Amino acid sequence: MATSSVLGAIAGAALGSGHGPRAVTLGALAGAAGLGAVEAVARARQKPGQIPARWARITASAAVAAPLGWIGGQVTGAGPLAVGTAAGAAAGALGLRPQKVALGPLLGAAVGAGLRYGAPGTSPAVTAAAAVTAFRVISALAFRDEQISMLAERVGPEQLPFVLPLSAHTRYVGVGYVDELAQRLGREYVRDTADVGIIGSLEELDGPQFHPELVDPLVAEFYQHTTRFKLDIVPEWRSWVRPGYLLYRTALARPLGQANVPMNQRDALRGVHSRIDTILPSSPDEPLLRGWIRSFADDDEPIYVGIYTTYRHEDRGYVRVGFPLPEMNFTATLIPLHRQDGGLTLTSRSDLSDQPGHYLTYVDRETGELTAAAVHGFAEQLEVHVQDGQLRAEHAFRVFGLPFLVLHYRIERKAEA
Repeated sequence: MATSSVLGAIAGAALGSGHGPRAVTLGALAGAAGLGAVEAVARARQKPGQIPARWARITASAAVAAPLGWIGGQVTGAGPLAVGTAAGAAAGALGLRPQKVALGPLLGAAVGAGLRYGAPGTSPAVTAAAAVTAFRVISALAFRDEQISMLAERVGPEQLPFVLPLSAHTRYVGVGYVDELAQRLGREYVRDTADVGIIGSLEELDGPQFHPELVDPLVAEFYQHTTRFKLDIVPEWRSWVRPGYLLYRTALARPLGQANVPMNQRDALRGVHSRIDTILPSSPDEPLLRGWIRSFADDDEPIYVGIYTTYRHEDRGYVRVGFPLPEMNFTATLIPLHRQDGGLTLTSRSDLSDQPGHYLTYVDRETGELTAAAVHGFAEQLEVHVQDGQLRAEHAFRVFGLPFLVLHYRIERKAEA
């Protein structure tokens, strides 16, 4: 409430600027009281594990926009049209969804043009706040499907079986993560384990939707003895996502040493080195942890570092893949399905609402408690099958319902295998 009151005071002062010291003072007092009250009501009505109500978030967005609009006006001398367009563009960019990115500047320009001709002299602070408010309200009406929702706050791992509660305790994940994790857990670490798979046995996935005996033997061998095979990745990116991915890769993926997918054919020609590091159980009730590490063959730069496990829930088996991040984990929980050709599909897209999906989770280092959000806007599907006697795989990704990447895998048996 104190933080919101300070933000409200700054916003109120910005909205009152240009009308004298008295207006600035009254605006600051009104803003502090108003936004503080909004925060108090929103928090009082907020249920455990939920984020504040949308109306409260929209009000806070307008409060942030007002002083930024005032600063922009002071620095550039821009009028309502330019300020509105810039404010709408910024709000749309923060929405991430491509449709929102496109809608933001259009709505901002419309609000700016309306104020320019309907209310000449409107301050940049008012213009920016109005543009952001209009965008947030209209986008909330137009895009009703939530892309991210809170699941739980500070709960034990047993309450979220679909989340892998393993994070990184350093800012860099990298190819040495499994070794560091083993030291932290006090368990034995085996680097580049021989003749092991990302799944111990397809029997672990048996259930109403999946019967292991129907899977082609070569596909089953790949999953249960992954280290017998070598693979190359050929990425197929949609053109609209390339600029954003280039920024993400430069700013996040490479500094983190995680989720650094090849950008183009030139990257793919560097080759892929694949190995599975394992952490042995120290007691019968502990699972064998399998870390599948894929890196570029020329310099061992990380591509993916994923911990693969399986679990059962209500007589169904699931594959749970955790990608560690600093103090967090991004978990993909996938359900197995059959292909008519004997192949195996692992997908996060399912009519089952409580297990398959993607989850971003903060892991409390001291208590092990989890605070998790479901990332509904992200989906993936991995197809492994046999074509002309050779293993093939396609790994397709969607964001906000739009396909943006397919990874084509060429899988061959190693000579020594």
